[in-house]
Amino acid sequence: MAGGWSRDGAVQEQIDASVEDEIQRARSQLAGGESATECDECGAPIPEARRKAIPGVRLCIECQSAHEKQQIHSGGINRRGSKDSQLR
Repeated sequence: MAGGWSRDGAVQEQIDASVEDEIQRARSQLAGGESATECDECGAPIPEARRKAIPGVRLCIECQSAHEKQQIHSGGINRRGSKDSQLR
């Protein structure tokens, strides 16, 4: 049940749209093409199992982990605005 000026289902639509945006963001970051045999950053060999599991992989596990820690994550911020901000 929606309240205020929103229609029934508006909150769920907003949640669904936020989830879809995050899925699209994650898909856009997937690598493609041929995997590297050596890490682009440190030169360590990339195991064949990793190359088969992740097509287009360019980094070893250690460098990939460090890279992911450095990335700025959206933190679950709803860019469409919260229900409270729409009621003001």
